[in-house]
Amino acid sequence: MDSIKNWLVRLASLYKDSTPDSKMRARDGARAETLAADYLKAQGLYILERNYRVKGGELDLIALDGDSAVFVEVRLRRSAAFGGALASITPAKQRRLILAARCWLRHSGRRGNSRFDCVLLDQLSPDRIEWIKNAFSAD
Repeated sequence: MDSIKNWLVRLASLYKDSTPDSKMRARDGARAETLAADYLKAQGLYILERNYRVKGGELDLIALDGDSAVFVEVRLRRSAAFGGALASITPAKQRRLILAARCWLRHSGRRGNSRFDCVLLDQLSPDRIEWIKNAFSAD
């Protein structure tokens, strides 16, 4: 009986991840990342990579600002009910971003300055972008 219950729980979680809402969130997240990348390019940054993934973390965007590597977290939050986009970048999320950034730096061989920026949106509109440079540090 427990194995059937476990199977049903797993099946329900798979269904939940493929619902139209989750697909819409994924599509909106990708659009937010594209808006952020376009905005940062217009500000003079060069986008090196998108969606860099390692076990334990992911970087939405990796850019160059002069000779500095910039690791960018993009957040779209349509409601400020739980503190908005910036509040969603918790210390645990920051640790995962730092882990991914260290992996990228090690694999790329890049030395020198780096920083963590956040691009926050409350709508999918370039007019609604808030760019926070040096949002947090790896120290």
